[in-house]
Amino acid sequence: MQSDLVAALDIGGTKIAAALVDGGGGLLARAQRPTPAREGAEAVMGAVGEVLAELSGSPMWGRVTAVGIGSAGPVDASAGTVSPVNVPGWRAFPLVERVGEAVGGLPVELVGDGVAMTAAEHWLGAARGHDNALCMVVSTGVGGGLVLGGRLHPGPTGNAGHIGHVSVELDGDPCPCGSYGCVERIASGPNIARRALENGWRPGPDGDVSAAAVAAAARTGDRIALASYDRAAQALAAGIAATAVLVEIDIAVIGGGVAGAGDILLAPLRRALHRYATLSFARRLTVAPAVMGADAGLVGAAAVAARRG
Repeated sequence: MQSDLVAALDIGGTKIAAALVDGGGGLLARAQRPTPAREGAEAVMGAVGEVLAELSGSPMWGRVTAVGIGSAGPVDASAGTVSPVNVPGWRAFPLVERVGEAVGGLPVELVGDGVAMTAAEHWLGAARGHDNALCMVVSTGVGGGLVLGGRLHPGPTGNAGHIGHVSVELDGDPCPCGSYGCVERIASGPNIARRALENGWRPGPDGDVSAAAVAAAARTGDRIALASYDRAAQALAAGIAATAVLVEIDIAVIGGGVAGAGDILLAPLRRALHRYATLSFARRLTVAPAVMGADAGLVGAAAVAARRG
């Protein structure tokens, strides 16, 4: 029914957001709590329960037909569990079961946060109208998701498209995931800043050593800052090109905080892509910035639960 709503959860290491989402992707009610990431499993679940309780107090709650969850990963949608790297209290935590209990047995769908962002961008954003797409979140980590044949492709566990842990340097630095030379180890915000500092970049008087500060320095022509973003762009381009060769995507959508650097990241990424995506069917690939912003996780989680992704 057009009047049906979905309750959406976006769970990360910093915040737990929730919303009631209508059939057009509109967010009609919201709730949010800080994630008690350094506390135990039940403390984190308590924060989830609080946002759900706040939403259930809305007079619109009776129209909710399902719950969608986009969570920091790894997730295991087949088992209904989550083990977010940045929430150490949750390891194989039975989130789907616990949320189901909290919402009176409504259907609950779980995917990784990169897949949720992909669902949002495909439904209403930059990947709309594209049958084969890779959407990426480039932030503290690097995640992503795939659309194949016009449908969201989360994979058996809800993690398909996790481009951040594609190795693009066979003898590269060790990654916290256990592999080497991963895209995330080169292109994530903290690693852009780390590399700039290691090569001699120094922050301004405010002492800001974030990737955003490196991007600001790059806009002034700072050569070290520009080089750090160029290196990140190469890693992203190599991972995107590999994906294009494997599954024939026609667009790569880039979102997340690091993408806020704009052409400081996207211009060298597009240049590098010409060097890596060389086969005829991969050269048609385009790159576009994400448009769904901070609400992508909520809208995408709702899309998955309502099968609109």
